[in-house]
Amino acid sequence: MSNNEIYLAIFVMAGANYATRIFPFLFFSKKEPPYILQYIGDFFPPVIMTILVFYSLGSVDFTTAPYGSKEILGIFITALLHWRFNNYLVSIIAGTAFYMILVQFL
Repeated sequence: MSNNEIYLAIFVMAGANYATRIFPFLFFSKKEPPYILQYIGDFFPPVIMTILVFYSLGSVDFTTAPYGSKEILGIFITALLHWRFNNYLVSIIAGTAFYMILVQFL
């Protein structure tokens, strides 16, 4: 592949990504979105948080040291941040960063 083909592929992928992101805003700018989309928007963040909790605890061995302490502390900090700020994005990003720091340095 030449450089021009690579740049063209990147441009096409960026355009497709942008189009899929902007479409809902254009489509629902003049009318209310359907109930199912509102439902998904309301309940998707807690579902993602639940999936992240199960994923982080899935490979933990609670019978050997450190007994899942990093994961449980990460979940606790994430829950504390969410309780304090009530913002899923802050909770997920800061909790994940805290967990990654624990994993790297402890």
